[in-house]
Amino acid sequence: MNDYIKEREESARKLAAEQVLPNVQWFPGHMTKARKIITENLKLVDVVIELLDARIPYSSANPMLQEIIAGKPKVVALNKSDLADPAITKKWVAYFRSQGVQAVAVDATQGKGTKQLVKMTEELARSKTEKLVSKGAKARSARVMILGIPNVGKSSLINRLAGSNKAKTADKPGVTRAKQWIRLADSLELLDTPGILWPKFEDMNAGLKLAFTGAINDEAVDRELITGVFLDTMIKLYPERIKERYKITDELPETSGELLEIIGKKRGCLVKGGLVDLEKAQRIVLTDFRSGKLGTISLDVPPAIDAPSAADAAENSQEKD
Repeated sequence: MNDYIKEREESARKLAAEQVLPNVQWFPGHMTKARKIITENLKLVDVVIELLDARIPYSSANPMLQEIIAGKPKVVALNKSDLADPAITKKWVAYFRSQGVQAVAVDATQGKGTKQLVKMTEELARSKTEKLVSKGAKARSARVMILGIPNVGKSSLINRLAGSNKAKTADKPGVTRAKQWIRLADSLELLDTPGILWPKFEDMNAGLKLAFTGAINDEAVDRELITGVFLDTMIKLYPERIKERYKITDELPETSGELLEIIGKKRGCLVKGGLVDLEKAQRIVLTDFRSGKLGTISLDVPPAIDAPSAADAAENSQEKD
């Protein structure tokens, strides 16, 4: 493990231990329906693709889904990898593989990693489809269910794999609310399902990070508080990204409130009397993070891996893609 990753891990864990976290909860009514759809249709598929946000693989993994899909072959796709710190993403891929779970970094928008994802999925499904043929059934495509929290990019991934906009997409969570079967040539049939959060965040750090990325609707959280905690996090983990984006040459202040004032002035968020429009500054900060304008950022780090060979294998695999 190089010093860069060690530094990020140490800072992230220290931050998690120090913060006093707010109560972030969101479980709208359609989430209950989503769970029912997933449970009822799981028996129809051979493999599950769990789509995680590469910036927050731990925080975007729905513990409720882990219970629902227990025992079903699974591939983990770390989407939005173009927005995540590549060194830490490699560690996450290595970590999942060390746990016996196939994993691949994906950028659904550009198509990076999608061929490898399809290959992994087909290989996992092969034992099921071949078993059916051996029993006299007609050969069929592998059947896959794609699962993930809202706003993690499921529809974008399906559109990329299908080669056209066959799944409805949007820039906000909760758009896909009904079951959709989508055929991909002869190799795969994909079952898209609604994004689903869980009713209670036991880990408030996870809830905060979901709010940072927009997985939790902005209208359901205190944006002032969320932006403040996000800036506190950036001051400790990625101060250079903040300084570069907002053209700050001096040392960053110690508090998020002071930093937001500086950013607001730099971006011209001023109102009568020369005061900073803090709401406008908050929107700018969160939008810059979510769009990647702050650079590649990872806010979750994986547990340490005992076997160095797992990391080496993952790194080699990524380099071949």
